[in-house]
Amino acid sequence: MRTTPLHVRRTTSPLGRIEIGSDGDSIVSLAIEKDGALPHEHLPESDLPVLADAIDQLRDYFARERRAFDLPLALQGTAFQLEIWSALRGIEFGAITSYGALGAATGRLRSGRPIGGAVGANPIPIIIGCHRVLAGDGRITGFSAGEGIATKAWLLDHEGIAHR
Repeated sequence: MRTTPLHVRRTTSPLGRIEIGSDGDSIVSLAIEKDGALPHEHLPESDLPVLADAIDQLRDYFARERRAFDLPLALQGTAFQLEIWSALRGIEFGAITSYGALGAATGRLRSGRPIGGAVGANPIPIIIGCHRVLAGDGRITGFSAGEGIATKAWLLDHEGIAHR
């Protein structure tokens, strides 16, 4: 149920190219290059102010000058996904949680697999810090953006988060 953006803007980053999508008013997607490709390369780049703001904030994040994003976001997903993504937005730069703790915080103590699925379906990684969710023992168990675990490890290292 990923939202197809109407407008996109691309930038380079330490993780490779990044493509940010908008519905015209809000950010609806963020993709990190995977195997040299981005999902909406067929769309021309837009100079919408919301996309320019997102690019500026991402550059500041990668330069370690920004620890939180201040952008309008429009998320589409199931009620469960929206609840998990809302919880992810509360995890600050440099902090982590586990899938189990996320389940406890949302009243779903035994929902590890669905929580992992919702975390992995996050349409706006980095801005919504799904990379800050680890296994209970600090292991990286997966990442759906960019080059997967290597991308997640880079983001955790960037924020000074210990992991295994």
